[in-house]
Amino acid sequence: MTAVDYARVFDASPSPYLLMTADFTIVTVNRAYADATMIDPESVAGQPIFEVFPDNPDDPHADGVRNLRRSLQTVVDTGRPDALALQRYDIRTPGGRFVERYWSPVNTPVLAADGSVVLILHRVEDVTDLVELRRAGREHEHAAAALRTRVEQMEADLFARGRELQDANVQLQRVNAELATAGTELRAQQRAKDRFIATLSHELRNPLAAARAAVDVLGLDLPGHPARTVLDRQLTALTRMTDDLLEAAHVVTGTLPATRRLLDLRAVVTATVADVGAAHPDPVEISVAVPPAPLTVNGDPVRLAQLVSNLLDNARKHTPPGTPVDVELTADRQHAVLRVHDAGPGFPAGTAARLFDPFVRVGAPGATSPAGLGLGLAVVRGIAELHDGTATATSDGTGATLTVRLPLARAGVDGDRPPSGPAPAVPALRILVVEDNTDLAAMYATLLRRRGDTVTVATSGPHALAAARKPFDLVLCDLALGGDLDGYQIARRLRRGRTHRHTRLVAVSGFTQDTDRERSRAAGFDAHLAKPLDLAELDRLLARWADDRTG
Repeated sequence: MTAVDYARVFDASPSPYLLMTADFTIVTVNRAYADATMIDPESVAGQPIFEVFPDNPDDPHADGVRNLRRSLQTVVDTGRPDALALQRYDIRTPGGRFVERYWSPVNTPVLAADGSVVLILHRVEDVTDLVELRRAGREHEHAAAALRTRVEQMEADLFARGRELQDANVQLQRVNAELATAGTELRAQQRAKDRFIATLSHELRNPLAAARAAVDVLGLDLPGHPARTVLDRQLTALTRMTDDLLEAAHVVTGTLPATRRLLDLRAVVTATVADVGAAHPDPVEISVAVPPAPLTVNGDPVRLAQLVSNLLDNARKHTPPGTPVDVELTADRQHAVLRVHDAGPGFPAGTAARLFDPFVRVGAPGATSPAGLGLGLAVVRGIAELHDGTATATSDGTGATLTVRLPLARAGVDGDRPPSGPAPAVPALRILVVEDNTDLAAMYATLLRRRGDTVTVATSGPHALAAARKPFDLVLCDLALGGDLDGYQIARRLRRGRTHRHTRLVAVSGFTQDTDRERSRAAGFDAHLAKPLDLAELDRLLARWADDRTG
């Protein structure tokens, strides 16, 4: 039988083996062990194992030498095999660098005849890949656990945020409901204010209209009588204050009506100055300076004339007799600038910002405030802002200067200046006056008859419809008649019949808001005039209609 070469078997074994003496000196290693530990078999023979395989000096927790020495010593002491389940034991590379390695070593004694240990067979299994795989698995588990924790946190956060969002939605719905309720209440209050203003306008203008008509009749019967002059002046002041009160109410509520078009502001200023001078032949002289070129603005001629008139009225109140009021209209690159300067006592500099507030009456210290409600300048600012402009005031101790700036328009002027001057003559007319205020109806009838008109008076809706069975050239009709039929219904019925299908119908009312004018136009009225009725304005309206027919 062929002898077995055990050395070759040892070297060819696929498992890593190292053979050492009982004092832990290396005898030999097989090829698998040399490859696994990156050593040269010949160079390590005869060297102590722990000099060839020391602990990794960079690992302060390294315990491979200690644990292996204890296992080998156990084998020597007991003569029995000893195994280490898992041991980290870093290996030094030929370059001197240590690499991390994990092993599963088994140490088996080789005994002499007397039972003493002469050699130790040290077999190892490199389980580094398994450890790294487990480590990766643990890291994956940790990552998965962290992810699960994060997902759970996110779910908890989403749930909490969902609850918060739900609560916020509930609160938002409650707030929206409260806002809707508040909006409804505000709209109701606004409608109530509008109704109050309209009713106040009607109730104030009715007696004013009757008084104005009575003064005009006195003027026909007693021309030049001083009492009539006093009545006219005081009635004009009362009418002015009433207009300011109503317009200021519109300014405060943001319902000031305006019909804007392109116009030359020079014409508005000069015409208004002329009208104010004619209406107030007092010692206060008004000088006006306007540029030679047109100043085109997009504005309501009536409102702008009212603005200029209020500025002049304010200046006249504060100007001593014999001193002028200066009106200057200029332009910068983008605005028309209107300045009205008076030589009155002026006002403290700190009150300029409040000067245009409603009911504010500011004067110099010790000076007596002029009569008035303190609403005229509030209306000025409201009209200026309605036209995208501003109103300011300054005082240097020698009077006051009120300045209004209005944006210039690019296009040319559309239309003529506001109507002013004497009313044109009109032929005698057959007129039906529908007015439930008997005093006012009687005064209207007297005035119109003095002009040569034939007048029929109706003080109720049914009376008006009965009178309208015969033809008239013009119907002047109040809107609020206090009975079952109002002016709107009368207009609609007259338009449905043949007799007055083309008769001129004019609403004469204290209800003068835009909604009132729209309703009267829809009912069939040709025009809507405010009380007190201005006969000159009526004549201009009739003359324009006559021109339209002849043109």
